[in-house]
Amino acid sequence: MTVSIRPHHLLCMLTYLGKGYTPDFVAGYSLIVDRLNAGEDIVLVGGPDDICQPMLSEPDCHCNNDSVLARDADAARQIGKALGTDLTFGTSFTLAVGQIQNLREAFAAGHIRSACTGCEWHELCSRIAENKFRGCRLAPPA
Repeated sequence: MTVSIRPHHLLCMLTYLGKGYTPDFVAGYSLIVDRLNAGEDIVLVGGPDDICQPMLSEPDCHCNNDSVLARDADAARQIGKALGTDLTFGTSFTLAVGQIQNLREAFAAGHIRSACTGCEWHELCSRIAENKFRGCRLAPPA
């Protein structure tokens, strides 16, 4: 099986500790991270993904907003550059430990964070990066 992920959620996953919008959102997100840690592939999507699913029925759901789509485009460009590949919608891949480490280093240095501008979680993620990503849940096998 594969997990559908939108580009900016690749950034979010780097700092995921088990916090989120709602209990259902957190439970779903945690299961997705567990699946990725077990080695499941990711397919990059251009819109709501598996992480968004618990939010889609919310009246103020932001998952289809133009600002979020722009955040995805920025994240895909920056993450692709950091990984040395062109990330396009429909691309399937598995995140390796070394790639996550490279992305976390780029994240901590601020090289792949422009997509995070204006995000309500920005400060939390900054503190997590400053704390060397301790306790983060994304950790696939080597």
